[in-house]
Amino acid sequence: MSVLLDKVVLITGGASGIGQSCARAYARAGAHVVVLDRDADALSGLLKELGAGHTGITGDVQLGADVKQAIDTALTQFGRLDVIHNNAGIANPSKPLHETEEEEWEALFSVNLKSVYWTSRFGIDALKETKGCILNTSSLVGEIGQTRHAAYVATKGGMNALTKAMALDYAPFGIRVNAICPAGVWTPMLRTWAADQPDPAAIGNYLNRIHALGYCPEGDVIADAAVFLVSDAARFITGCILPVSGGAELGYGHKSTE
Repeated sequence: MSVLLDKVVLITGGASGIGQSCARAYARAGAHVVVLDRDADALSGLLKELGAGHTGITGDVQLGADVKQAIDTALTQFGRLDVIHNNAGIANPSKPLHETEEEEWEALFSVNLKSVYWTSRFGIDALKETKGCILNTSSLVGEIGQTRHAAYVATKGGMNALTKAMALDYAPFGIRVNAICPAGVWTPMLRTWAADQPDPAAIGNYLNRIHALGYCPEGDVIADAAVFLVSDAARFITGCILPVSGGAELGYGHKSTE
């Protein structure tokens, strides 16, 4: 199904985890995918997998020059830009606020939020030309909170609020802005988080139980929703903070029938 046929999608942090799943899904849906990621080896592997018609830039979303280079590459190689997917993010440290070091706080906000500033600053004119859209990878914790993750939660709450502000600012240009909010998703970042918890052995069961549907998914479930939100099927949806969370936000954990 080529619902994104010949669309040009820039995704940040697209070489692993949820971003990798989304990049694959965008390519399957017919898009030309441009990936910005600082992991050169992972990026190279993904581009080999995706094949011709896609490209990538090794760079850091914290650096405006790197983001501009990625957008310029998309425009030079494909002549247009239809989607910016702000997916790059970090989650560490797993700490309450008073234990968080200043450099840890700064890094989280630089990667998770300031990167959206850079992609918007350098990409908005191209999106005006195509009446394109922006998708932000947020997190359910930005809506409901999470223990031992104060700085990360703050960035995702900020991203949700920013998504709504951007939706209002850019609607007059026909640009839609939405956010997608996973709960738990098995990614390298989540596995790192799990290993950092006081009882890592219990985390798998916990992550299954917080989802009302009874399991913690892989990134493909997020990617399917992402394809929908950036496609014309979602043409009248903007400012949406969409949970793709197996019902985790409902507040009733899955209960075993055993």
